Amino acid sequence: MESVESIRPLAAVLVSTLAAFIILGLRDKPNLRDSVSVVAALVKFSIVASMAPLVLGGGTYELTLFPILPGIDIAFRVDSLGMVFATISSLLWIFAAIYSIGYMRSLNEHAQTRFFACFAVSLSAAVGGAFAANLFTLVIFYEVLSLVTYPLVYHHEDKAAWEGSKKYVIYLVGMSKTFLLAGLALTYQMAGTLDFAPDGLFNSVDAEPLLMIVVYVCYIAGFAKAGIMPLHIWLPSAMVAPTPVSALLHAVAVVKMGVFCVLRVVFHVFGVGLMGSLGLGTATAYVVSFTIILASVYALTRDDLKARLAYSTVSQLSYIILGAVLLAPIAKIGGIVHIASHAFSKITLFFCAGSIYCASRRKKISQLSGIGRHLPWTMAAFFIGSLSMIGIPPAAGFVSKWNMIVGSLESQQIFFLVVLLVSSLLNAGYFLPIVYKAFFEAEPNPGDGDKSEEIREIPMVAIPLFATAILSLLMGMYPEYFMTLAQGVVR
Repeated sequence: MESVESIRPLAAVLVSTLAAFIILGLRDKPNLRDSVSVVAALVKFSIVASMAPLVLGGGTYELTLFPILPGIDIAFRVDSLGMVFATISSLLWIFAAIYSIGYMRSLNEHAQTRFFACFAVSLSAAVGGAFAANLFTLVIFYEVLSLVTYPLVYHHEDKAAWEGSKKYVIYLVGMSKTFLLAGLALTYQMAGTLDFAPDGLFNSVDAEPLLMIVVYVCYIAGFAKAGIMPLHIWLPSAMVAPTPVSALLHAVAVVKMGVFCVLRVVFHVFGVGLMGSLGLGTATAYVVSFTIILASVYALTRDDLKARLAYSTVSQLSYIILGAVLLAPIAKIGGIVHIASHAFSKITLFFCAGSIYCASRRKKISQLSGIGRHLPWTMAAFFIGSLSMIGIPPAAGFVSKWNMIVGSLESQQIFFLVVLLVSSLLNAGYFLPIVYKAFFEAEPNPGDGDKSEEIREIPMVAIPLFATAILSLLMGMYPEYFMTLAQGVVR
């Protein structure tokens, strides 16, 4: 396996931070300020994409910045799992940047400079976490992401924003300070290092099984961004943020950082062998299965569109972890690929929710009867995103769910097969009625003062959301890139 020392991982991390400083300096030039976000997103993706050929071939890029303690460095390592997360976050930032400009301007939102600056730094934190070579570096960027997204959640600066952002910071920062620090200290004490290893950092560590289990629980609880119940409360509460932030939280950066960290712990801290011998894989699978089903049931009961999408995210995140902890190779591939398929599809769905609000100021599903006649591109994209969430081909979600289903059969875990199938039916139950309502139900009291005839697509909002919908279809038809990266993690 070829390992190349390069500054490219650091460049990929810093480009959006540099953009944030430029954005702050262009506060009085909104057109130039907003174009910086798009240009920085293109540059960031180009740097990440330039590293893909070597990583697809099984190689890595590495860069050590400076040591902290013996066995602990601030260091980057670009491997297959990190490239999955970095590709998604850097690519989708391009569409999110364009969409955010249309959304924020159409609503004449305040503090747009702060918004775009924090958005940019959050992408630096996401890619920094993706390329972290060890637990210490990963946790640093995990914390930075929590702190820099707080102003985004609190953006509206009203009572609802205060309550939502308070839960956000208490759960994410509080849990990490309580559990992650303990996990890091115990890991360093037992292993003498925090560096990730292909077969698991603990693979050659001789320690009591109970202590290993305690450390594992510390990591699962500490990485609360993964949204495993009952540590999911922050996520629906954060829906008070503007819709581009919701898309960032649920598709591009925050929750993906959570499940990415959990996968790092499963694959590169504990390793598949230790997970199996301690019974941690099966135990975790039952916990996340509970989350998958219960969150889907909650989603069925929500009339607020963003709240329904939020609980859908809680459920879908646990698919990713379930695939990993089933420990069968094909299931692990399915879990990793689901990081990408969920990202493309869920950002589309949140973009659609924002488009509906920009055009009509409607937030409730019960208010969407006939809106597809006014917003056909938005609701067509919503339909495509829904197909992916359900797992219907050729949408992206089918590929990942199919691999997890096959993996559950290979590992003879029929219970988890049932969970996957039942949850897909629940997905259909809370997504398809929205599409039916939008296209096939008559508008209530047409022309009765609701100005429905004024509802129309906003091009700078509709174009990015339809583009991400097409991407989710293309990923379903051509999944080779992410499948190859996932296979690089598993082998």
